Amino acid sequence: MGWWLAIGLAAIAFAVLVLVFKAPRKGWEAIVAALIFGLAGFAIQARPAQPGAPKASAQEVSTSGQALIKARQELSQGGPISGNRLLVTAEALARNGSFGDAAVLALGAAEQDPKSVDAWLSVANFLVAHAEGNLTPAAQYAFTRALQADPQHPGPPFFMGLALAQNGKLDEGRAMWADLLAKSPENAPWRKELEARLAELDQFIAKQSQTGQ
Repeated sequence: MGWWLAIGLAAIAFAVLVLVFKAPRKGWEAIVAALIFGLAGFAIQARPAQPGAPKASAQEVSTSGQALIKARQELSQGGPISGNRLLVTAEALARNGSFGDAAVLALGAAEQDPKSVDAWLSVANFLVAHAEGNLTPAAQYAFTRALQADPQHPGPPFFMGLALAQNGKLDEGRAMWADLLAKSPENAPWRKELEARLAELDQFIAKQSQTGQ
């Protein structure tokens, strides 16, 4: 029954993107690829025949989604997304922990406007969240597209550095944050938070080095 539900949701998501949000035909292939990627993850991780088990409260997941959106908005020079229905809906889904569906909608927005840093950054963040913090090749590609869309935007290097550090690539993450800090104006609203996170990362790296010795 779980498989039929997953496939049905994927079909509904595609129909909504094409019929409701008018996703361009040239973006259909990317949308289908994202849906197949989600089904592949379901095949690897899901256990449709296994009885349900208690999970963490929905509020905890929802709060993390809200924190993710708030952080992106604070780093976005344009503030909250309001001009793209796909991204608005994607963020609403992410706030409730539906990161896979949110990534699909954000990808549709990125296909509509390939130069939108917010769209590609949303895709990357939602894919990382959907993969429970893992930096998948698809997420890394989306981060790269976000960096290419606007090399001066603080969001892509901040979140990519965070994802790298969370995945054990401490030096790469630190380098990305240090470069962002060096380029950030003194009065940048994100500078204080970045300095604090960079200091914490430095302390963690130092402890790791001492343990290794």
